[in-house]
Amino acid sequence: MTQPITIIGAGLGGLVLARVLHVHGIAATVYEADASAGARSQGGMLDIHDYNGQLALKDAGLYEEFTRLIHAGGEATKVYDKNGALLFAEGDNGTGNRPEVLRGELRQILLGSLPAGTVQWGHKVTSVTANGVGKHVVRFENGSETITGLLVGADGAWSRVRPLVSAATPAYTGNVYVEIWLRDADKRHPAGAQAVGGGSMFAVAPGKGILAHREPDSVLHTYVSLNKPLDWPEGIDRTTAKTSLAEVAAEFAGWAPELLSLITESDTAPAFRPVYSLPYGHEWQHVPGVTLIGDAAHLMAPNGEGANLALFDGAELGKAIAANPDDLSAAILEYEKQLFLRTAAVAVETQELLVTLFGADSPQSLVEMFTQPQF
Repeated sequence: MTQPITIIGAGLGGLVLARVLHVHGIAATVYEADASAGARSQGGMLDIHDYNGQLALKDAGLYEEFTRLIHAGGEATKVYDKNGALLFAEGDNGTGNRPEVLRGELRQILLGSLPAGTVQWGHKVTSVTANGVGKHVVRFENGSETITGLLVGADGAWSRVRPLVSAATPAYTGNVYVEIWLRDADKRHPAGAQAVGGGSMFAVAPGKGILAHREPDSVLHTYVSLNKPLDWPEGIDRTTAKTSLAEVAAEFAGWAPELLSLITESDTAPAFRPVYSLPYGHEWQHVPGVTLIGDAAHLMAPNGEGANLALFDGAELGKAIAANPDDLSAAILEYEKQLFLRTAAVAVETQELLVTLFGADSPQSLVEMFTQPQF
């Protein structure tokens, strides 16, 4: 192969794509806006599934390294109602198919598996333009540019590459997640720590919920889910105002004290995360020399599949290119055909999951989901 491959975005999808290509002897360059690997937090725990995310890591030759990152006990699950009644509990005996790992640690093994210089840090894309059939010019904020024979948008929800193939843009779903952290929880926040247990906890009701999971070193990571207008709460500095916790907690007035403590005892100012989505079943007509993976291709509401799909997309695209390196258009067409099929199915499942979590029958609907034999 003589055409250069350019990947925009050093998230999990872009990195696994670069790694799978490297395994097959194909070079690629990943351009990332962040100044370094440690420039910002990489989030919390991810459950990596045996039917997609783990398969991608096997394709990348990194499965053994992945298993060493697994957080023992992380697949344990609890479901409560708003009064604190435990409706469902399942332990983690190590035989589950969705082990938990820290996103940052998983990203580090991917970064460490690539040749030096593969990731070019500090390259924020300012424009992407076509330059002949299948060729594109990518310009960066630092004044540099590159011409590529294959451009892959792995640059997330607000992809700068997506407009080359699709006019679709993310829309607010009407749901906001408020991210909250409690540290040294077993000593400083015992009620919340006991409620969460060793893995994940769901306390849900129609239209709202408190979802939390335990991370290593006695850290509790909570997402409070609310159906709210995009400008909620009014008059609050969402990046710094710890007092806004009171407005969040007020939405759960009357809930069990141990559940409320996951909000009111936060160690840091809450982070507000409005949830955006591309149209479910998002597809595009093939454009020579460009394609998308991960959230750039199929941004959806949180469904437990986002990171897994990004990993799987990257690995599948890498394998498609390796199988047909002399005809990239054919390789991309085959990849996109399969991409659209699998993401359409996940879109349906995502809509069903949101009803299960926050619909009129919650939390009983969630208990029923967890007790189904196939789950």
